[in-house]
Amino acid sequence: MKRPSAVMAHQDESASQGRHGEQALEILQTLREDIISGRLTAGSLLRQQLLAERFGVSRMPVREALYRLEAEGFIAFTPNKGATVAPVSAEDVREIYEMRSAAETLALRLALPELTNAQIGRAEDLQAEMETAPVGEFGKLNAAFHQTLYQPCARPRLLAHVENLSNAADRYLRVAIGTLDYAEKSHREHRTLLEACRRRDEADAVGCLMQHIEEGGQTLYRRLTEL
Repeated sequence: MKRPSAVMAHQDESASQGRHGEQALEILQTLREDIISGRLTAGSLLRQQLLAERFGVSRMPVREALYRLEAEGFIAFTPNKGATVAPVSAEDVREIYEMRSAAETLALRLALPELTNAQIGRAEDLQAEMETAPVGEFGKLNAAFHQTLYQPCARPRLLAHVENLSNAADRYLRVAIGTLDYAEKSHREHRTLLEACRRRDEADAVGCLMQHIEEGGQTLYRRLTEL
């Protein structure tokens, strides 16, 4: 029997890794949305074998997805128990919003000189959609609004960092939208930010964004300390 060449073996291995990567991403996105939406509540146990059966995959992409969710702060691994959904906490939200303020103001400052009217128009369209969308769509549209304004910064690592923080914040935004009078205030602040971007007023735009993020974080922090 003719043995497969090293090249063919490498191609098979690469294809397998590619499939596992795609499967892990699908599992990651589904579980993240389950946690953000509350379908998976804090403390829920995530058994690898049951997840593998749910998604019709081996345990390898499940493990990869869980490790990435741990890095994003959505789950925690504990000895003799495995992976569980991490609780929401005031300290967590404070850290997330402190990091968001630093990263997103940097991204906007770098992006503003390259930001086109078409991109600002796209952000305005997303804002208009956000104002009439169901509560469950707020986080996704909010992230897209901000990412549209930051994209011209052309800093892939920074944008990936901002996206991770946005995913982490989305879980808390559901609390804000569901229990606090936050949406209308957020809409007004987004409109003010867009006006500053239209004028290409860096100081005003960055100031608006910083205030928007920091006040949002403070509101959520106070709410969680009351629970």
